[in-house]
Amino acid sequence: MCKKTLLEESSLDLTQRLIRHVAYETLPREIDRKWFYDNYTGCPPPWFMITVTILEVAIFVYYGLLLNRFVLQVTHSQYLKKNPLVYHPQLRAQAWRYLSYIFMHAGIEHLGVNVALQLLVGVPLEMVHGALRVGFVYVAGVLAGSLAVSVADMTAPVVGSSGGVYAIVSAHLANIVMNWSGMHCHFKLLRMFFALICMSLEFGRAVWLRFYPSSYSPCPHPSFVAHLGGVVVGITLGVVILRNFEQRLRDRAIWWIFLSSFFLFVIFAIFWNVFAFSMAGLRLPPPP
Repeated sequence: MCKKTLLEESSLDLTQRLIRHVAYETLPREIDRKWFYDNYTGCPPPWFMITVTILEVAIFVYYGLLLNRFVLQVTHSQYLKKNPLVYHPQLRAQAWRYLSYIFMHAGIEHLGVNVALQLLVGVPLEMVHGALRVGFVYVAGVLAGSLAVSVADMTAPVVGSSGGVYAIVSAHLANIVMNWSGMHCHFKLLRMFFALICMSLEFGRAVWLRFYPSSYSPCPHPSFVAHLGGVVVGITLGVVILRNFEQRLRDRAIWWIFLSSFFLFVIFAIFWNVFAFSMAGLRLPPPP
């Protein structure tokens, strides 16, 4: 490799500049940036995040037309009626709902923040680390989010992809902080503050909505706990996965510790969902 950095390379076309920009956005070491720049072919493209985003937007538009509402859809009295995607505590035996809830959103403000974050952060991460790693972090955040709600906010439904989005964004931000001196992305401090402000506003909206009087009583509005589950996954599993560029995760002890902890939580949450609801004698809202 030549000794000069990628930023000193001149006469690059638009595609090469984009690849260089992604390398500096996501990787802290110059040797990794050069390796990625020299070997990235764009095949396969970052299909995972793009596919998930298209499905989320398409389903949101469908329900927007069906309900004739695009802002705060979740306050519509028919929002949960016969919905096969939303996680609902009375329908927790339908296992697909622990993942499918990401395709439903509370409103366009909810969808907009999630889509913007997962495209601006998730697509560059997938270009560098691949769909398998980024997809695993995203899905793990989604699953941890719904299971966390079933444990900590047992009577509430869940909608939105915030669990997965918060997992990849928090993992990326944590890696920037841990490798601050090596990250040469432009305006990194300002952009970190911007991402944190967007996440905080969206989380605040979720907290407000959770305690807002429900339009389909006695069922409350969706829970905000899924956001927290995604953050925990991001700063544990996500940090390890996205920190080790082109390195074998199986050789790292901390990876197995975090992975084991995640699966132990999943197993605990499964048993909790099987036994705790009946043992606690909770009066759950009727199924939608």
